Amino acid sequence: MSRIEMKTPIVEMDGDEMTRIIWKEIKDIVILPFVDLKTEYFDLGLPNRDKTGDQVTIDAANRTKELGVAVKCATITPNAQRMTEYNLHQMWKSPNGTIRAILDGTVFRSPILVNGIKPFVSCWEKPITIARHAYGDVYRNTEFLVDGPARADLVVTYPDGRQEKQTVFEYTGGGVLQGQYNTDKSIAAFAKSCFQYSLDTKQDLWFATKDTISKVYDRRFKDIFEKIYKEEYEAKFAEAGITYFYTLIDDAVARVMRSKGGFVWACKNYDGDVMSDMLASACGSLAMMTSVLVSPEGVYEFEAAHGTVTRHYYRYLKGEQTSTNPMATLFAWTGALRKRAQMDGLQDLENFAARLEKCAVSTIESGIITGDLESLLAHPDKRVVNTADFLAQVASNL
Repeated sequence: MSRIEMKTPIVEMDGDEMTRIIWKEIKDIVILPFVDLKTEYFDLGLPNRDKTGDQVTIDAANRTKELGVAVKCATITPNAQRMTEYNLHQMWKSPNGTIRAILDGTVFRSPILVNGIKPFVSCWEKPITIARHAYGDVYRNTEFLVDGPARADLVVTYPDGRQEKQTVFEYTGGGVLQGQYNTDKSIAAFAKSCFQYSLDTKQDLWFATKDTISKVYDRRFKDIFEKIYKEEYEAKFAEAGITYFYTLIDDAVARVMRSKGGFVWACKNYDGDVMSDMLASACGSLAMMTSVLVSPEGVYEFEAAHGTVTRHYYRYLKGEQTSTNPMATLFAWTGALRKRAQMDGLQDLENFAARLEKCAVSTIESGIITGDLESLLAHPDKRVVNTADFLAQVASNL
């Protein structure tokens, strides 16, 4: 059969460990037989990031700004153990954090719901979308290990030489210190992305921080959201019949657990990281989650929202069979192909992305699943298969 044509390439960012293996299987089994795939390839595997001084991550993000669409595999953010394991030159920062800082967008994450898998939170009837601010905070922090008595000061120096200074802490012994930052421009872009996404999807928007404790940092987020809402979106929300709601992050968690779902929950960077994993797990699996970074300029980067599945990778290296769920990575590919198709006016490619997603979901609903879903799927004839066999069944359905 003739393969579906593409016009403009997408940026392809390869990753690490088991997801890197799955990445290739998805391309070989369910994409390349059907699509004349055009990508610009960047190897974001940890060895190559170390080899290039992480320049490859920067290059991939900048090329994404130029081409408009990217798809990214899960990658390792190294800790001390990984630094030894991979013999790294330094403990590189999160590649996701680097990319998000360059694109300055908002990450929207939603669960992939299938018939036969009920959310663990029984009152949830509709999907909840996490809108995660994707710039600054702990992901672009500066840290110190304090090795003895010392005084830590926070100093801001303006161009005219004027300074503002506060003492953070007087150390009498060893400890740790961390500095975080954000900008009004990025917070405003985050707010506008969330308000616009809620309007587009006709869903209520919730936003939560901890401004009772962080009376300057978190309060700035709250005030910017409120100002933009009042000036630009309040009338539009009323016309659409949706609402904007602010509360503290701990109250939001309690409310979410009692809700029916069906809204967008805007979170700061770290909160969104944690809560999206909670949401995905509560809906069945971390691998049953879509994730897309949207920049204020309309640049899209689709990714798998979970880790690199290290435990399965070590088994794979021993020659053992693994049954790793490929759905999040598969939906990253379909999301990127669909967006590229929409930008280039390629209806056949857009239809293919929709069919591939439908076939992947129907494969699970027919009872053919990966190991993580065995205890979750209610099906009389369910059968656990390895990743390649699951993808082969999806291709057969196609």
